[in-house]
Parts: sequence; structure tokens; C-alpha cells
Amino acid sequence: MQITLEQWQTLVAVVDQGGYARAAEALNKSQSAVSYAIQRLEERLGIAVFRIEGRKATLTDAGKALYRQAQSLLESARLTEELARHYSSGSEALIRLAVDIITPEMPILCALSRYAEAFPFVRIELLESVLSGTDEALLRGEAEIVVNGRVPPGFSGDPLLRMRFIAVAHPDHPLHQLGRPLTHEDLRQHRQLVIRDSGSRKLDAGWLGADQRWTVSHISTSIDCACRGLGFAWYPALKIQRQIQQGLLKPLPLESGAERYVDLYLILRDAHLASPGVKHLASLIREEAKKVDIMR
Repeated sequence: MQITLEQWQTLVAVVDQGGYARAAEALNKSQSAVSYAIQRLEERLGIAVFRIEGRKATLTDAGKALYRQAQSLLESARLTEELARHYSSGSEALIRLAVDIITPEMPILCALSRYAEAFPFVRIELLESVLSGTDEALLRGEAEIVVNGRVPPGFSGDPLLRMRFIAVAHPDHPLHQLGRPLTHEDLRQHRQLVIRDSGSRKLDAGWLGADQRWTVSHISTSIDCACRGLGFAWYPALKIQRQIQQGLLKPLPLESGAERYVDLYLILRDAHLASPGVKHLASLIREEAKKVDIMR
């Protein structure tokens, strides 16, 4: 005879409730049924789980170890039941997001955190993409939710955020030493930091045509290079607030074009056929995006 989950549940209840009588009440059973379940458990294990001290049942050393394992077993059983209910309700097992790396992390991560609390069994795949790489994730069906700076033909998207870009370099960079408003010709004489398009189209958005060009794969690497005085670039203001405050980066005094704006859109691959889970996560992203002060 194998030990049943019900017997382990009885053991945990006796300990948690402080005795057989209260455990019986919590389990909606008779006290004799609880006593019998513990007796059968001890017989099957061949060890004493409780010892009687006066009128109180106290765990033996072996009982303490078994109690901890029983707690873990019951928690696993609870999670298994929840997982079964999740799938029986028709919920998806996986949601994939493709997010352009210019998108601020906070609204995305806050939305995912809230979603995880409500749907802990849904797996999330987050693709951080650049330029046409985000388009391709949508066009190839590799993401259910996309945050991108443009809406490809055949899809519809909702405005999510307007991102402000500013041209910056390290305070000691030669461009900051000219002592006058800068022209684009001035910029072309110095190294520009560019982020590689993660798609197959290899777009050169924002490149001025400077011969001294460094291309990296992620915006965090580009920002680190700029903070080391290795070049200049336009970055989303929200991505470099800390670096500006710490004096690692300084806005360039351009005659024109010192600021640029990019509108981000929230796009669902199948807007009308999206599952409730996808729609719910998309609504959380919208809510969190509204909290972002994009003009700071």
C-alpha cells in the first residue's frame, strides 16, 4: 500500500493546526479518521511520526523531516492542479513579444510582472530587436505582441509612446570643445555610434555617413562606448537619464536636429483573433506605458 496524498495532507494539518481535534475540524473529518490516517502513515513508513508528551502530540526528529517534505509535496500537487486548470480553460502556454530596443524597459517589465502574478504558468519569450528585426518578427509570425516604431503594411497598431532622442557625447569629447553650435558637417568629422539592424534589411537609420563609424548590437553597449568618449550618438532620453545626471554624457549643442522623436506602436499579430491572454498582456503594457513621463 502506498502512502496517499490525503495522508500527507493529514500529517501537515495536524502539525499546522496544533493537534488532532483542530486538524479534524480543518479537514472536515472526524477525529478518529485523522488518528487512523496518521496511524496508517506510521505503519507504512515503519517509524513514529509523533510522540505523545502529556496530552500533546509532538513531532519526532523523523517526523519533522517528513513534515517538511510533505509540505513540499502538497505545494507541488497544488501547482499541478492549477496548471491543469490553466490548460483546461483554453489558455495559451506561451506568449512571444518582440520589442524594439529603444523601448523603455520599465513599462514592459512592469506589465510582465503583473501578468506573471495572474498567469504564472504562461511562458514568456521576449525578443529585443532592432529596426527591421522587429518588423520581421511580426511578418514571420514569431511574436504575438510587437512594440515597434512603425506599423508594417497589413497590420494595425495603437500609439503607445513618443520617444524623445537627444544627441550626446562625453563632456570631454572634442565636439564639446568647439565652443559653438554644431553643424552636421562637424558631426561627420567624428565617430558615430550606430546600432546594428537585427533584421535582414540592415537599415542605417540615423547614420550621417561619417567614415568613423562603430556598429554594435545593443543599445547598452553603444551607451557604454559613448560614456567612454568613443563617439557620439542619438539615444532615447529615458535610456540615458542616469548617465547625464552623473556627468558621463552631455547633450551636443547642435544648430538643428539635436532632438528627434519616434512614435512607438503596440501591434498584435492577430488583432481580432488574439487570445484573451494576449489581449490582457497588451492591455497591461498600455496601462504601464501611460505611467511613463516621456518628456523627462
